Amino acid sequence: MTVGRAVNERLRVGVIGGGAIAQVAHLPVLKKFKSIEVQAICDTDLPKARALADRFGVKDALDDIEDLLRSSELDAVVICSPNHLHESHILAALSANLHILVEKPLAMSAASVQRIMRSAEKRDRVVMVGMNHRYRPDVQIVRSFVQSGELGQIESVRGSWHVFRPSRQQLGWRQRRDQAGGGAMLDLGLSILDLGLWLGGTPAPARVSASLDAVGKERAVEQSGSAFVVCENGMSLFVDVTWHHLGDGERFGVGLRGSKGAAAINPLTVWKELHGMPVDVSPTASGSRENAFTASYRAEWAHFEAAIAGAAKVAPLQEILMLHKILDAVYKSADDGRDVAL
Repeated sequence: MTVGRAVNERLRVGVIGGGAIAQVAHLPVLKKFKSIEVQAICDTDLPKARALADRFGVKDALDDIEDLLRSSELDAVVICSPNHLHESHILAALSANLHILVEKPLAMSAASVQRIMRSAEKRDRVVMVGMNHRYRPDVQIVRSFVQSGELGQIESVRGSWHVFRPSRQQLGWRQRRDQAGGGAMLDLGLSILDLGLWLGGTPAPARVSASLDAVGKERAVEQSGSAFVVCENGMSLFVDVTWHHLGDGERFGVGLRGSKGAAAINPLTVWKELHGMPVDVSPTASGSRENAFTASYRAEWAHFEAAIAGAAKVAPLQEILMLHKILDAVYKSADDGRDVAL
């Protein structure tokens, strides 16, 4: 799959949404790619778009997505807009025949994902969801151990992501259910669910149980929650997330237990059973000074570029649909106070 450009031509990208993830991840990373050129930034706050364009050396700043999509100078867009706009922005970009990298979540529900899938099937374009944690160096290492069979059958995965977010006024649209679709479980839990299932071999989920903190007038979306997923092959996945971590900084980690070994991410450790005893076989550090966050976005963009050139494949949208079906079940389980079958 190609965009019809010469090998030596740069991939021309438009950025939709100038919020935090565009500012701290995509734009700084893209600035270092010699093979990619950001042509325009679009945000409803035009002064912000202009400021970002000046800061990152981008040609155009716009406040209307239609103006951006009408441009004949684009090959692809990265969608960093609020969650509730993802579906409409994706459909518009597909209609403009552009390749798409969209920040997670792809959409706010499984039904929305299915509508996107139907539209994407009609276009010969790459639609890639930015599951950047898959591209972390430590995750890639653990993935290689799993795929080689060295850890055996993955039996359970446990993951957590604990952060402290500012007051609801500062969180803006993320605290509005109609715009965010969910709180900490959607924001943080989606990534943990994805890593757990992906590292575990993408088994089909069978049932879900969940507990989310209460919401009301003061909190329209959950600040914390946990979920337990049992898969058809017997693998279990436990997820615990919060926006209200009162501790010593952000905590993110995933641990896997297999029939022949175990592994953990952040910090990276790998253990195997050798001669009847557990042995630490953790790889040594690569020596790179690039942090895992930056490295994941750099590798994500390299993969997206390769997919457009036909040299790599992106995660099937069917995998993303499965994640959103699990999330829908998480919220239903928490609301109903019972297990939900999938």
